[in-house]
Amino acid sequence: MSYIDGFVVPVPADKKDAYRKVCEHVAPIFKEHGATRLVECWGDDIPDGKITDFKGAVKAEPGENVVFSWIVWPSKEVRDQAQQKIMNDPRMQNAGEAPFDGKRMIWGGFRVLFDTDGEQG
Repeated sequence: MSYIDGFVVPVPADKKDAYRKVCEHVAPIFKEHGATRLVECWGDDIPDGKITDFKGAVKAEPGENVVFSWIVWPSKEVRDQAQQKIMNDPRMQNAGEAPFDGKRMIWGGFRVLFDTDGEQG
């Protein structure tokens, strides 16, 4: 059963290209270590909520956009084994400086509950 790592992060709007370059650099590394898919989505229609919303969740500041992303793994076990290998991969050190404030990123691991492609949890 697939396992999903999900992320929401604020990124300065003027660093969109730098963010994409980091994604392009690290994606092959993640895939080499077992990830089957990486998706990075640049915020396009992010309404302000009355109680909470994406911008509030990451304390987005003026001039920042919100990125919603996920990584698909074949299983939690593959993901758990890959994490340390990815962080120790010397190519990760060459990814450049993160073009966002990592302290405001929210992330977590998720088991699939429902999937229109047929995978059920």
